[in-house]
Amino acid sequence: MEQAPEDPWIHPPAMFQIPEHISDSISHTRAREVLEVGDSVLDVGCGGGIAAFALTPPATHVIGVDHQPEMLRMFEENAAARGVTSEIFDGFWPQVESVVPRADVAVAHHVVYNVHNIEDFIIAMNSHARKRVVLELPQMHPLSNATGLWKHFWNLDRPQEPTPMHLMEVLKELEINAHLELWDGQMRQESNLEMLAHYSRIRLCLPVEREPEVLEYLTTQTPPAVRHLAAIWWDV
Repeated sequence: MEQAPEDPWIHPPAMFQIPEHISDSISHTRAREVLEVGDSVLDVGCGGGIAAFALTPPATHVIGVDHQPEMLRMFEENAAARGVTSEIFDGFWPQVESVVPRADVAVAHHVVYNVHNIEDFIIAMNSHARKRVVLELPQMHPLSNATGLWKHFWNLDRPQEPTPMHLMEVLKELEINAHLELWDGQMRQESNLEMLAHYSRIRLCLPVEREPEVLEYLTTQTPPAVRHLAAIWWDV
């Protein structure tokens, strides 16, 4: 970290743009089943808004929270393209919760592994939903697919925890009666290997001149076709 030329905690906006057709999933279904026409959705860590726009319709208003302005611009543009009204809030959750309105359903997809104080995060999600909260997360840390890279370039073994079961324990301590469902989804592949090598090199804390080595390593690997996912949801 000390010798890294760039901040390794990056989230490339291009990787968070939503596809033209959003595939259905358990997490989308659990959110959609309590929504009525005209309802609203709060999407925390929204990126381009795949979690929110999978729910429009029946929802007609979306609220996006993200700490990267370029993500919020994508979210706004995607809402306009779908004829959906939107609000955006720049900042980290739950630090900005006081200015964010409540919604019928609150969702956070692929966010909780990045949260330092998970209790405050969950409590704020709970207080901002009228009907249901739905979280989607991988069954292992989302960067576990870089385990081979860390071993190859740094000889470091990456941790295998926490898991969704640890989050369920936290929810129980908070006296939230949550449900856990597991399933396998299709892995979203980065088709541009040069771009993948670029972002992988930054996350590995390597200097720019090592990028060709990262690309060479990636060309020898077969990326996984399936990702193991979890939906955690509860009624408010």
